[in-house]
Amino acid sequence: MAERRHQVLEHVSIPRGPIELAAHLHLPDEAPLRAVVLSTPGSSVKEQIGANYASRLASRGIAALVFDPAHQGQSGGEPRDLEDPYRRGEDISYAIDALSTFPGIDPERIGVLGICAGGGYAVHTARTDHRIKAVGVVVPGNMGTSFRGFQPDGPATALDSMAAARIEETRSGALTRANWLPDTLEDAAAAGMTDLDTTQAITYYRTERGHNQHSTNRRLARGDSLLLGYDAYHLVDQLMTQPLQVILAGRKGNTGSYESGMRLWELAPNPVDLMVIEEAGHYEMYDEPEYVDKAVDRLTDFYTANL
Repeated sequence: MAERRHQVLEHVSIPRGPIELAAHLHLPDEAPLRAVVLSTPGSSVKEQIGANYASRLASRGIAALVFDPAHQGQSGGEPRDLEDPYRRGEDISYAIDALSTFPGIDPERIGVLGICAGGGYAVHTARTDHRIKAVGVVVPGNMGTSFRGFQPDGPATALDSMAAARIEETRSGALTRANWLPDTLEDAAAAGMTDLDTTQAITYYRTERGHNQHSTNRRLARGDSLLLGYDAYHLVDQLMTQPLQVILAGRKGNTGSYESGMRLWELAPNPVDLMVIEEAGHYEMYDEPEYVDKAVDRLTDFYTANL
């Protein structure tokens, strides 16, 4: 296990064209050389899952930058609550721009860590941004695969409905927002959503356990068509040559992250290490200390060896 160090937290503003991204930079108390940019789950903000991992990486000697995506949290961008997978990838590259100029950071020793949906975004970005020297993912999700699987009548029919809805939005000027999750466990039960993964997701995001006021639990509906056409792993086998660390939860559940992670492992040209935490579920990898510490210890070894 890596030696634990004191750490400091710096509030950082990342220029992103006409807007800025709000970020936290977790730093070891000694000037680091290695650094990691974190790409967080859909709907989450920098104070949630990303902070759990970033703070632990910093305590083990690796600087870690976690940010709110454009259009979300405390970052700029209109309209609010947009989940655009392509902009999420661009956010990572802008974060690397900023991190590479920070005193004490070696721009040749920057990696990325993606969690849940952020894992897919990190991989998609690393394919073409080779400033990223090492790629780590924890319970990674491919948002395109997930969203296509959510459509009871198929994705093409869903796109027809979304086209009609956008025409109506344009006429009315009123933008539609959808829930990422039911707001309460009672709402979930009323909708028949009582599976363990949904329950654990609500318990994390919508109760004091992990709730943050800047995480709205809302998604701009017009962004869903972008997600339906997205494939986080497109051309990974040809373009993502960086070393890869994959960490999965052994209890598969219904999130698809185990299957997504194994597919990524098989596609990647340079897979280095695969870790399955057998007793953990997807959402338990967000904040349960036993599981997060296991993951970060393994990630620390990976980044130390490859950055």
